[in-house]
Amino acid sequence: MRLFFVLLPVMVFFAHPVRAASDMEDVAGRILGKADGGTFDLPMLDSTLKVTIEGDMSTVEITQVFENPSLVPVEAEYLFPLNQNAAIYAMEMRVGDEIIQARIREKAKAQAEFEQAAVEGKSAALLTQHRPNMFTQRIANLMPGQPVTVVLRYVQMVPKIDDQYELVIPMIVGPRYDGTRLPDEFADLPDEDALQPANTWAVSKVPAYPLVAGLDVPDEVATDRVRLDLHFTSGVTASDFGSDTHPLTITQTEDGYSAQFAAGKVMDNRDLVLRYSLGGDVLEAATLSHTDERGGFISVMIEPPKVVDEDTAAPRELVFVLDTSGSMSGEPMSASKTFMDAALVGLRPGDYFRIIPFANTAQRFSNDALPATAANIRKARAYVRALSSGGGTEIDNAIRTAFSTRPVRDTMRIVVFLSDGYIGNEADVLRTIRNRIGSARIYAFGIGNSVNRYLLDAMADEGHGYARYVGVDEKAKEVARDLAADLKTPILTDIQIDWGELNVTGVTPSHLPDLFDGNSLRIYARHDGAGENTIHVKGVVQGRVAQMPVTIQTTGKPEHTALPLIWARNKISSLTRQVAVGENPDLANDEITKLGLEFSLQTQNTSFVAVSQTVVNSSGAAAEPVGVPLPMVSGVSKQAYPSGFSGSSSPEPETLLGLLLTAVMTLLGLRRRRTDELFLDTPIKRVKT
Repeated sequence: MRLFFVLLPVMVFFAHPVRAASDMEDVAGRILGKADGGTFDLPMLDSTLKVTIEGDMSTVEITQVFENPSLVPVEAEYLFPLNQNAAIYAMEMRVGDEIIQARIREKAKAQAEFEQAAVEGKSAALLTQHRPNMFTQRIANLMPGQPVTVVLRYVQMVPKIDDQYELVIPMIVGPRYDGTRLPDEFADLPDEDALQPANTWAVSKVPAYPLVAGLDVPDEVATDRVRLDLHFTSGVTASDFGSDTHPLTITQTEDGYSAQFAAGKVMDNRDLVLRYSLGGDVLEAATLSHTDERGGFISVMIEPPKVVDEDTAAPRELVFVLDTSGSMSGEPMSASKTFMDAALVGLRPGDYFRIIPFANTAQRFSNDALPATAANIRKARAYVRALSSGGGTEIDNAIRTAFSTRPVRDTMRIVVFLSDGYIGNEADVLRTIRNRIGSARIYAFGIGNSVNRYLLDAMADEGHGYARYVGVDEKAKEVARDLAADLKTPILTDIQIDWGELNVTGVTPSHLPDLFDGNSLRIYARHDGAGENTIHVKGVVQGRVAQMPVTIQTTGKPEHTALPLIWARNKISSLTRQVAVGENPDLANDEITKLGLEFSLQTQNTSFVAVSQTVVNSSGAAAEPVGVPLPMVSGVSKQAYPSGFSGSSSPEPETLLGLLLTAVMTLLGLRRRRTDELFLDTPIKRVKT
């Protein structure tokens, strides 16, 4: 009987031979997997981004349409990014005429509902968070000729960076190097955490990387996969609205702008970055409030005073930590070298510096910090020019090396970190920084078109510094030079809030970072007050104590309805950081789950799941899991995807046919040839009971 259940999908597969390429020449964007000389169609994806921006608050609706161009039912899995600050509050699934509103569940319960629906032959969608910026969408029983549409909605505040507001909409997950990946002989163990040493926290691994067009499968991904529909309004004058990452068609409206991709639809191989300026009165603090049945919520935005004087700035010890791993080869490495050259030329008299290039291991230009003399700078520039790329991305080891020497006396230590952040062990890096940062600062510079912003932003937060990004395009070297020439020192440090008579809880961020010229800081909290209150923002400006009173109106009326979601998402982010660094992780995890359920938010512990009422797969054949292929990240070479990354490490891609034949060979007692799974936690087969 057992043999029958395993062979059933195989018999169904051969009973419905996959269409040859010549039969489907009119299907745009189709990708063929290959196995033993045969081919089969992989799931296709079409997306629409609907973005609404009101001042510095944004609402994003992402529509994902999944299609199955083959003749057999499949379970599709799609790896994709979202902004790490996104408060994902709703999901719906559309199958034919049926519209299903997804429900938030604890992660295990959501997965159980999804699995049961899959066995029953129903359509189902399951959203799972692997990192704050990395998600998978699973679609059960994706049937030939019956598309499934999934709609996600989220809100977030738009941060102010270098005097402009910047909204980042990630569009592709880059590959993640994982130096802690299990050896092959342990890959089939059911519980990887069982291999962990005692008294250490287990952090879920990132999913294995999907098939990549042009690498694992033929380069046939359609160039028109994503559409943009954007509307911008503001109560004050707006200017400089546009994007350096994507050409836009922008139309001015009565109250703002509308925009679409100039090409109509684009490839999802680089992040979309939108920037704009807001005019009107210059405010150094602005507040938002909202009250409903859950209580009161408040947001305070702070900007630093304009008093910076570089002539009085303290000498610095600049520790340059430069990623030279394989994923940085080509244009990213070139931009990184340009940055380094400009930074070295811009060193001030009295500064000291070190250079630590790293890949699998960390190297050193010198054992100790060197004074920024003309001779030392000249040697350092030649050293950087001669660097080459290759190997893995062992960031944690590089950070430890950066802090391995004593700081130079009477200087401010600034660790300047340049990388794409393509790793899977973010928690190790953040834990190292928190334990070793002391009074130093970390400035994180992301090099690439789709970098790991979650890691780099978190490194900057833990390091009391800031993060900036250099896209790999024709302006990359110019941007790199500008950023390197302006390695800022913080203006407002040691920030504290005196809330006065206002009783607040759940303040985020829990550790208030320094403020730099052109930046702003938003602080969120719950409160139980009403009426007018005065709080005081306190800090240190160039060694002198400074403070600013801020008046807050808490009217008790619902004004900014998205504010509770944004507060909850920021609180979850703070708790997620606690888990990552091992700070009361049990309590933090419980609170994350509670907030996710209370505010209906996607988190690492809660998932949205949608299940149709209608049975769509009545064939008796189980849908086999296959991944939605991704394009290669723009500006990244094939060296970003070698063995050891969370990606395909075999020259032959895994295919549906290969999986089924492997199962049959195992039953017949033949030697099992191991194939890489598309996703580590995805079952290879499922049968109806």
